[in-house]
Amino acid sequence: MMSIGKVSERTGLAVSAIRYYEEEGLLQVGRNAGGQRRYRSSDIRRLSFIMIAQRLGFSISMICEQLKQLPDNRTPTKSDWSKLSETFRQHLDGRIAALENLRDKLDGCIGCGCLSLESCQLYNPNDSVSDKGPGPRFLLGDRPEGAK
Repeated sequence: MMSIGKVSERTGLAVSAIRYYEEEGLLQVGRNAGGQRRYRSSDIRRLSFIMIAQRLGFSISMICEQLKQLPDNRTPTKSDWSKLSETFRQHLDGRIAALENLRDKLDGCIGCGCLSLESCQLYNPNDSVSDKGPGPRFLLGDRPEGAK
C-alpha cells in the first residue's frame, strides 16, 4: 500500500488530480487506521490508463463506466484489461476512420477555392443533406441518398 504522495510521484499526476479521480469514482481507495489514503500498485496502472484515455479524448464519465468492468476485489489481470480495451479500440477505430475520411476529402474541399460547403454546388448540390444536421456533412461522413 502506498501514500498518495508516492502514487503522485510514480504516475506524474498531481495529488489534486488523484483525489479528483477518486471523487469521480475512478478509484476505490483504502484508508489506514489514521484515515490516510492508501493505494495498491494496481491503482498506478488504473491511473495510467485514465491519463492515456483522457489524452485520447475520452470523457471522465466514459472512462468511469468502462473501469467498472474491472474487479475491485483483486488486481486486474491481462484478460480483464483486454476486455476493457475492446470498447476503447472500437471507439478509436471509428475516430481513425473519421479522421482518414476527413483527411482524404479536405484537400478537395479546400482545393475548390470556395471554402464553403454551403455554396459548393458540386460537393453538396442543393444542400441535399441539410436534414442530417449543420456543418460539413460530407466531411463528417454523411452520404447523398443512393451513394455507396
